[in-house]
Amino acid sequence: MSEPAFDDHHPPSAALVGDCVHCGFCLPTCPTYTLWGEEMDSPRGRIYLMEMGLGGEPMTPEMVQHFDACLGCMACVTACPSGVQYDKLIEATRAQVERRHHRPARDRLMRRAIFSVFPYAKRLHALRGPLRAYQATGLSRWLRRGRLLRRTFPALAALESLAPELEPFEQVPEQSSAQGAKRGTVGMLLGCVQREFFPGVNAATARVLTAEGFDVIAPAGQGCCGALSVHNGREEEAQSFARKLIDTFAAGGVEQVVVNAAGCGSAMKEYADLLADDPVYAERARGFAEGVRDITEFLVERGTVATRHPLPVMIAYHDACHLGHAQAIRTQPRALLRDIPELLLREIAEAELCCGSAGIYNILQPEAAGELGDRKARNVLATGAPLLVTANPGCLMQLAASAERLGAQLKVAHTVEVLDASIRGLAADAVGRSRSGA
Repeated sequence: MSEPAFDDHHPPSAALVGDCVHCGFCLPTCPTYTLWGEEMDSPRGRIYLMEMGLGGEPMTPEMVQHFDACLGCMACVTACPSGVQYDKLIEATRAQVERRHHRPARDRLMRRAIFSVFPYAKRLHALRGPLRAYQATGLSRWLRRGRLLRRTFPALAALESLAPELEPFEQVPEQSSAQGAKRGTVGMLLGCVQREFFPGVNAATARVLTAEGFDVIAPAGQGCCGALSVHNGREEEAQSFARKLIDTFAAGGVEQVVVNAAGCGSAMKEYADLLADDPVYAERARGFAEGVRDITEFLVERGTVATRHPLPVMIAYHDACHLGHAQAIRTQPRALLRDIPELLLREIAEAELCCGSAGIYNILQPEAAGELGDRKARNVLATGAPLLVTANPGCLMQLAASAERLGAQLKVAHTVEVLDASIRGLAADAVGRSRSGA
């Protein structure tokens, strides 16, 4: 007889599963249901599969396929009138899948490669030189136009197409002093992909914080926050990253940590749940999580004092899923952007739908992610805005790649880069980046 799908180590909660009344309000907001119209690829369908697993049904490859297809975007959490905590359910389920399901060799190899590189800033940094040399050859544009790589190695093709044109590396100092009257001290997460692929975002974050009167502590030795790991069921790995990050910022003497990557901030705010069973770190994790703030959330809470200069540009603002849905931070970035003189903000149709980035989803599920990215990019382009602004490195890469695939000119920028440009009085055309190097 086959073993039941879930063991006794934190299976998806039967009580939380029971909260779902199968009303269907989640269906129009679910990316995979929108694409395929398949019940088992909707939140309520996946909750039904969880219920089957709790009832003793085995974990089959078909069941895992439906769980894997979920982007973890949490749009269903926003839409649900019953308050179903799908975020907790899918994370518990994915941890069970990673422990108990034996994946095919090719899938195991790809996941091992991803998690051997992406959560480690030094390893990513070592790739910068070869990647810049490769991009300089022009081979990248040739490969993206062809179909051979997409047909033979779709995950590798996805990785290649997502890689941004690398900008010069900027190192954020470990300590930056407030300009003018000091209002406080904050820690700053540097991240992994953000630090190495979008160093300008971190530099802009430090400049904005100091301009607003805060000393910034950014320990150079800080590691990964564990977001990619926890969102993909790698529980022990995520816990290890979380403990180390808590220790790093505790050594720096900061009580509040500002984050500029939506996925990272979402994961760090859940450290109390991640380390709830750890007798040494449980209480520390709770205190740490309470002090985590997204950069836009922090600025609105504390108020802004730095002068905003006019920035005559039209932008389309995209809610990164782990900012809008997971952290419920929507009004803060819009308020900060609208405070900039002469900036015009356009809203995007189907704003609740994920762009398809979703951590490493666009690598592991490139076809579905590509459809979602192109759909989002078309909605962005329909606004007429030449600049797309969002709050997550994955979204920046995904939408830049989709715009290029559609043959469109679109610049992308992080929210904090726009704020920084206004504070510094830069010209509008100095904001953002595109795949053409503009």
